Parts: sequence; C-alpha cells; structure tokens
Amino acid sequence: MSDNRILIALIVGLVLLIGLIVKTKIHTFLALIISALFIGVAGGMPYEEVIKSVTDGFGGTLGSIGIIIGFGVMMGQLFEISNAAKRMALTFIKIFGKGREDLAMAITGFLVSIPIYCDSGFIILFPVAKALSKNTRKSVITLGLALASGLVITHTLVPPTPGPVGAAGIFGANVGAVILWGIVIAIPMVLATLLYARYYGKKVYQLPDENGDWIRPEIQEESKIVDYKLDENEKMPSATIAFLPIIVPIILILINTIIGALSKVKGFEIKGILSTFVFLGTPIVAVGIGLVIAIITLTKNMSRDKVIKELEIGIQSAGIIILVTGGGGALGKVLTESGVGSDIATSISKMKINPLLLPFIISTLIRFIQGSGTVAMLTSASISAPIVLELGVDPVFATLSACVGSIFFSYFNDSFFWVVNRSLGLTKAKEQIKGYSIISTIAWAVGFVSIVILNLLFG
Repeated sequence: MSDNRILIALIVGLVLLIGLIVKTKIHTFLALIISALFIGVAGGMPYEEVIKSVTDGFGGTLGSIGIIIGFGVMMGQLFEISNAAKRMALTFIKIFGKGREDLAMAITGFLVSIPIYCDSGFIILFPVAKALSKNTRKSVITLGLALASGLVITHTLVPPTPGPVGAAGIFGANVGAVILWGIVIAIPMVLATLLYARYYGKKVYQLPDENGDWIRPEIQEESKIVDYKLDENEKMPSATIAFLPIIVPIILILINTIIGALSKVKGFEIKGILSTFVFLGTPIVAVGIGLVIAIITLTKNMSRDKVIKELEIGIQSAGIIILVTGGGGALGKVLTESGVGSDIATSISKMKINPLLLPFIISTLIRFIQGSGTVAMLTSASISAPIVLELGVDPVFATLSACVGSIFFSYFNDSFFWVVNRSLGLTKAKEQIKGYSIISTIAWAVGFVSIVILNLLFG
C-alpha cells in the first residue's frame, strides 16, 4: 500500500477520533473502533485484514489485563464500603503526629488510590481532612490538596488502577515492573505537590466553622491547638486488616520481579520455592490473592448477598474501562499491521527526537482537550505503541510516559477537578486553577523529569 495513503489515513483517522470523543455523543470505545476501521480501510488494507487486526488487537490486549482490572475494581469497592481507607488515614496521622497532618493525608491518598478510584477516595477521606482542619486550625486547602495529589498520582501511575493497567497491556509492558517503577516515580511527584499545597494553603487560609461552613480568618491560627482527637467510634477494620490486601500483592510482585532479575545472572536457576514465588507474584495471581484477603477480612460482618452485590457494582464500573482498553489495543494493532507505525518510527529516528516524548506529548494534548486522564493515556498508548516499540523504547517507561502525560493541568473538563474544588469550598475560578490545576501540572512536570532520568539510568 502507498506510504502517503496510509499516512494521510492516519492523520484523518486521529482527527476523527478526537472529534468523536470531544464533540459527539459517541462513547470513547466506539470512537476507537470506528477510527481503527477507518484508518485500516482508508489506508488500503484488505477488509479481512482490517477486521482481523481489530479483533486480534482487542483480544490480545485484554488477555490478562482484563482480569487484573476486574480484580482491582472489586477490591476497591470493598475498601470503600468497609471504611478501610479511613482506618489508613487515622493510622498515618498517628504515625506522623501533630504538624504533619498534610503528609499523612498525602500518603493515605497515595496508598488508597491503588485499588480505589480517586474520585471515590477523595469523597471518602475528605471528612477526615475537614475534621483535622477544624481541630488543628491547619488550612483545609493544604490538607485537601495534599490528599487530592496523593490520590490522583497513584491513580494515574500504579496498577491495578484500570488506566495504567490498560496502557501497560497496549504497550506489552510487565505490569509488575509498571507497579514498582510507578511507585518510584510517584514519590517525588507527591513530595513536590505537598510543598505547593503547604504554600497555597497559607495563601488561601480557609477553615470549617462550627456549622461546617467555610471561614477565612485574617490571622493564621495553625498549631494553636496542641492536641486533638478524631472520631474512631465509626466501625472500621484494624490497621493490619486495612493494609493487608494492598501490601501482600505488592510484596509478592516485588519478589517476582527480583527473582526475574536474578534469573538473568549466569548459573541462577528458578526452581523449588522460587518457582512458587514467581507464580504467586504474577500480577493476576497476586492481585487475586489481595482480593481474596479483602473479601475474607473486610466483609466479616456483611451478609453474603451484600458482598456479592458490592463486588458486582465494582465489576460494572470496570466494564467500560475494559472496553476502552480493548479498543485502544485494536487501534494499535491496525497501526502496527498497516506499517505506518514503523514508517513514522523511521522518520523520528532520523530527526533524533527522544521517542519517549511521543506518548507523553500525545497523552498531554488529549488530556488537555477532553479532560479524562484514562482516555488520554489509553489513546496515547494506542497511537504511540507501534512507533516507540519499533524504536526500542522500554515498554515500561513508555507506559509511564503516557500515564504521566495524562495528569496535565486539570481544569473544567475534568470531573476530579470539580470533586476537589466543590469539597474544598473554592468557587472562584482563579482560586480553583491556582490550587488543583497547578498541583496537577507540578505532578506532570516532576513525573516526566523522573521518567527521563530513570530511563537514562535503567532503560
């Protein structure tokens, strides 16, 4: 087929994709499939090859990723109804002590958002931040932004959250490695956003009054109250039980990754107990174990019918993400089979542009245009995977590049932007943008710098 023809088909197809997502009532999943079919047919691929690429790409991407997404959202639903997230918050507040409540909220968000959607996590945990603000006289803006940044960063970077799992599947990246490197990259992102949250909380010093309304004292009163207590009478699991479903899978996956690295050393053999740990540390098995632990430990006082119903609610929320992930895989497969991916890869290599920039730039642009971080990272992965993999980019860092790009400058078209600002009582657009919009942009910038450095050292 003509190189010019397939390139033109690609450009028109991508414009069509973004137009369908942003301007029409067509769902992202259908838009991805329509664009994949259009690019293949308009680019001159035989009809039967187009259909085969779409179906193979859809099925191949979801081979194992769909299971992890399903397990992850079910676990998150159990965290939500059992108050495990609140127990984590109280635990970290006790550990870090007075004066570091914002750090406690950021770390709580950091862990909670691994299995829970960040919107739900913020709604569940914000009452804790509000109570802390009332008792400590620390600005609720600082506490709320610290919580929001911790939530959104791991939601964006660390599986089994559906977005990064789906991107990993499209790039063919090892999910365990994405989890571990995602956590490494997330740490400096959280620290940078925490510093800004502290700064902005002093600029906009806001507290809840006795009636729960917002007040802005002229004199900042932080740390005047020496001691405080939060309501622990609400039914919630112990700290050990709350953390166990998250910690166990991460440890198992870490062991699997270490054994995998050692297996490349000459003379090292994986057998006996090591092969068992490799099996248990496979992301599907590890996350499945975490889900079983959550069911056993977090639902002791719930009826079987209630637990099954809640798990099914989680599965329903996973369905759309699974379809969008599969649609992204279908588009990526068409780009690979058409040959346009390798053509563009050759052009980029001649221009000597760092190919790691490609998924980051595409994801950033799509995020800014249509607001959804998940759609941005999955669409970016679909478009860039055939190109960057051809250029030898590590699939793990390519995945994380697309994920970090999707956190760029949250504003009015992002649902989480409204969840955070409505909860914080910020109604002026200027204050909203200077708060969470800047926080998300700081995370975006620090995240990409971290990826570039790690890719130079380990990629």
